[in-house]
Amino acid sequence: MDLSWSDADRAFADEVNTFLDTRLTPELRSVGARMTSVYANHETGMTWQRILHEQGWVAPAWPVAHGGCDWSITQRYIFARALAEAGAPPVSPMGIGMCGPVLIGHGTPEQQARFLPRMLSGEDFWCQGYSEPGSGSDLATLQMSAVEDGGSFVCNGHKLWTTHANVANWIFCLVRTSQEDIPQKGITFLLIDMTTPGVSVQPIISLSGEHIQNHVFFTDVRVPRANAVGPVGKGWTVAKYLMQFERGGSVAAPGMKVRLQRIAAMLKAEFAAGLGDEGQDLRSQLAEASTRVDALEALELRVMSKLSGGEAPGVESSILKTVGTELSQRITEIALAAAGTYAAAWQPHAVAAGGPTPGFVPPNDFSSVGPAYSHTVAAKYFNDRAGSIYAGANEIQRNIMAKALLGL
Repeated sequence: MDLSWSDADRAFADEVNTFLDTRLTPELRSVGARMTSVYANHETGMTWQRILHEQGWVAPAWPVAHGGCDWSITQRYIFARALAEAGAPPVSPMGIGMCGPVLIGHGTPEQQARFLPRMLSGEDFWCQGYSEPGSGSDLATLQMSAVEDGGSFVCNGHKLWTTHANVANWIFCLVRTSQEDIPQKGITFLLIDMTTPGVSVQPIISLSGEHIQNHVFFTDVRVPRANAVGPVGKGWTVAKYLMQFERGGSVAAPGMKVRLQRIAAMLKAEFAAGLGDEGQDLRSQLAEASTRVDALEALELRVMSKLSGGEAPGVESSILKTVGTELSQRITEIALAAAGTYAAAWQPHAVAAGGPTPGFVPPNDFSSVGPAYSHTVAAKYFNDRAGSIYAGANEIQRNIMAKALLGL
């Protein structure tokens, strides 16, 4: 495994850092530092996406022919690490990171020409329609129906936990086009315009009070047959292809290091000086978490090395997803303890939530309680509880690891 940086790699890193120094505005950095979710709010995410699109850097992994950068695995890692270290807000992954690669790999030329440019520019904003009531981790049991009727599918069903469906104008869905002997058969990957009659969205409010997730209901929604990606009934193959981009090759460790630095600063702050033995225990927990983040980074670099050599990440994708999400949750627990009673104050006006907070009325003077570094702690803790569930529950990932590594 070769993890040394070449002269070209170092020059590229300098170019990225120069770009971030000039184009990542103080306002965007402020949002990045005050985020409570894995998602930036829609307006901020779109502002940053437009800046990246203008630079030509919004889709690092896409081929140049489709408007991407076609960067090497190493360049993409360097770029992702620089974004995390600079505190840049994330671009929504649903379009560029998930549906886009699927269209490049499985879409028709007509689908690519229609959807990819608008995905890059942000004119089309996408959400993911996978989970259903009773069909989350066991996704193959999904029941949203799509019945062929002439040149269309007529869709009926209910998707839930749909991130940013309230602001999206397109959704990519897994739907059932036939009942087969094996549940993975008869599923189709379908692109649906959210403005189509019969599509309705209802909010799901998270524990932190944010409106990021949604129910999406489909009642006799007519979708052109041309919006099926890949062969009808073979959507499970397309979905597995997408999962490679949702789970594998992620760069989480640099962002976690930034979070650990913030907790260290919290423990040094005046209010924490009197913690005594509790403070020493928290410092020990912080040191342990830091060691685990270093181990996660080593795994990320190993996966990057394999990908650079043309190898598939394999079971490492499941390891990264499991270790990364559970370690992120552990960091939120340490932060919560370090913030102490200040974390008890609910003050959405003082943070950069991932979505609106329905029913919250901020104080007239927009004052806040406690030091700024304590404002995001509780909301981040509550939001991160979902980390071990999304993108394939960690229990499922452990089953994959047990089968692939232990032969169970």
